[in-house]
Amino acid sequence: MTNPPFFEITCVILCGGKSSRMGEDKSLLPFASSKSLTQYQYDRLKPYFKNIYLSSKVNKFDFLNNDSIIFDENKDIFSPILALDTIFKKLKNQKIFLITVDTPFVSIESISKLIEKSKDVDICVAKTEKIHNLCGVFSSNISESINTMIESDIHKIGYLLKNNNTLLINFPNDNEFMNINNKEDYSNSLEFISKNNNSNKQKNTNS
Repeated sequence: MTNPPFFEITCVILCGGKSSRMGEDKSLLPFASSKSLTQYQYDRLKPYFKNIYLSSKVNKFDFLNNDSIIFDENKDIFSPILALDTIFKKLKNQKIFLITVDTPFVSIESISKLIEKSKDVDICVAKTEKIHNLCGVFSSNISESINTMIESDIHKIGYLLKNNNTLLINFPNDNEFMNINNKEDYSNSLEFISKNNNSNKQKNTNS
């Protein structure tokens, strides 16, 4: 049996979004057999990474202490650029795998490919029908670029990608990178994971 991959870089799960389209904090919604989407994402990724953190404005989670959370310094503005600035202030001189809490279907195989391809670039992110700006590897080399953007009041991740050494990695399955943004997405994702779990159970029964 092949050993699962183990990544010698840190993973940060972004959980500080506004969830305006969901109408409630999606990071706390129940998911599969987990009490929350955050706990599901954390538990499935933790075995594969040297270190793993959550990025959030506050500790709203009941399964982690503050040591595992990187607190966004700006409590009033919801900006991934500001979150990245805080992350790189804590995690200096390294590459980090970033993923949003609302993309629970990105496979370990795809994560492994992104990490493998990131060696010679500052940013390496996934691309299907669109660019998945916050699913990939980010180097602390971009800290200066982030600071310049903040000083200029620019908060678009796309701008960060365009102005740094960025590699886009194509993946064939758009569903794998689906975001859970609204109630319909949430319902569809629960149905999707239920079908997957049942399929896996069936395979185990037949094997």
